[in-house]
Amino acid sequence: LRSQLEPRLMAGFSFVCAVLLCAAVVQTKPTLRKERVHHEPELSRQAHEDNKSFQYDHEAFLGKEEAKTFDQLTPEESKDRLGKIVDRIDSDADGYITTAELKAWIKRVQKRYVYENVAKVWTDYDLNKDNKISWDEYKQATYGYYLDATDQFSFKKMLPRDERRFKSADLNGDLAADREEFTAFLHPEEFEHMKDIVVLETLEDIDKNGDGHVDEDEYIADMFAHEDGGPEPDWVKTEREQFSDFRDLNKDGKMDQDEIRHWIMPQDYDHAQAEARHLVYESDQDKDQMLTKEEILENWNMFVGSQATNYGEDLTRNHDEL
Repeated sequence: LRSQLEPRLMAGFSFVCAVLLCAAVVQTKPTLRKERVHHEPELSRQAHEDNKSFQYDHEAFLGKEEAKTFDQLTPEESKDRLGKIVDRIDSDADGYITTAELKAWIKRVQKRYVYENVAKVWTDYDLNKDNKISWDEYKQATYGYYLDATDQFSFKKMLPRDERRFKSADLNGDLAADREEFTAFLHPEEFEHMKDIVVLETLEDIDKNGDGHVDEDEYIADMFAHEDGGPEPDWVKTEREQFSDFRDLNKDGKMDQDEIRHWIMPQDYDHAQAEARHLVYESDQDKDQMLTKEEILENWNMFVGSQATNYGEDLTRNHDEL
């Protein structure tokens, strides 16, 4: 079994396998299950101070590692690469970059690691090398001969659950996932159209009595195994208060799917939207609320760095320190 599931486990993608892993270690680290909550990450740890440095904007637009790469380029090389990036951002090829297109780019950049991890395991599933992964290919690569095993463990639950998730990720309904669809399958929490599946799977994990809701005891049992019969730790009491005050919004003693979504996918500040608006505002010379490639290249040092901008920022930083 381990050899069949290992690529998936190593990538850390599968929500199903993550739940099984959590169950195995819950006694030694009872707070592990709190990681069900998905927060939008910050775009950069740099301060957002455009009067001194564009480093925050560079990391938001390129990602931290790629921003470092641009810092080693000449200004001409940086602008040339930026021009090619602009063509990729312009998804409808109309010659204009909208706030929505810029936001979509920033979000994709910030989850680049997800795509890189999918690329690492792609060949384990694309068995016929047609650059798509069919449901049958995934099923065979993941479960293999265990499909016919007499002792099927939890496969009876895992297999239909995986199939349901695969079909949700398969937007064109051809039962063959391209790279974007397969990424959504393995990382559903990162895609808006997959969030209902994440909520449903969370409900199924925690709802032990099968009533379609999560009551307070089920909520606590997901985090804490109360085996010794002693008093509950203080943090568990705090979680009970959290359930009553903030999880059970309609005060009926249990969470439905909307309340579970509110819990595990809180409406955080949208950093990508704010940064996209900021870049458009600062670069939009004709104030039509869209950017042309020329406008972006005119203000190129806000989007990307280079040897020159990096050297200039070093001089400013050293002067401030004096």
